[in-house]
Amino acid sequence: MSDVRVTPWQDDSLPAPPPELLAGMKARRPGGELIGIDRVLLKSFPLATGWNGLLGRVRAEFDLALEYRELIMLRVAVLNRADFEWGVHYPAYLQAGGTEEKCEVLKGNAADSGLFNEEELALLTLTDQSTRQVHVDADVIEELKRLFGEAQTVEAVATVAAYNMVSRLLVALAI
Repeated sequence: MSDVRVTPWQDDSLPAPPPELLAGMKARRPGGELIGIDRVLLKSFPLATGWNGLLGRVRAEFDLALEYRELIMLRVAVLNRADFEWGVHYPAYLQAGGTEEKCEVLKGNAADSGLFNEEELALLTLTDQSTRQVHVDADVIEELKRLFGEAQTVEAVATVAAYNMVSRLLVALAI
């Protein structure tokens, strides 16, 4: 984190964050250890509070399968060149059922690999269109609704949007 463009919050920094905020952030992390993005977010307690709530729900409460959400997160990381994001989500994707082979293919033209099923290809198309051009073709949304239903389609779109937000913060602040 030596190249980070703002000074990350440290345990002895003042003012101290509200204890419930700090506890909530630590609860989302393996071993209860804050990571680089957490320490930058703690420069703004309102931001850290909202971020922790939103991303906590995307990561833990959506009905869309975790493996699919992690797939989306990795593809966003690739498209936006967010190496830190890749580093956090790579092991999470593998733990959720993804494969190393799929991870390697995500770095290129994943659609042509033959490795991904129909659902994964639809999610990758959504991710690519939303991340690269913002506009998503209506037929892509219709395909997602056919495969996942409306609620999980909304969750897929929200996952893409949320992790584009994450990657833009990471890249802009060199986290």
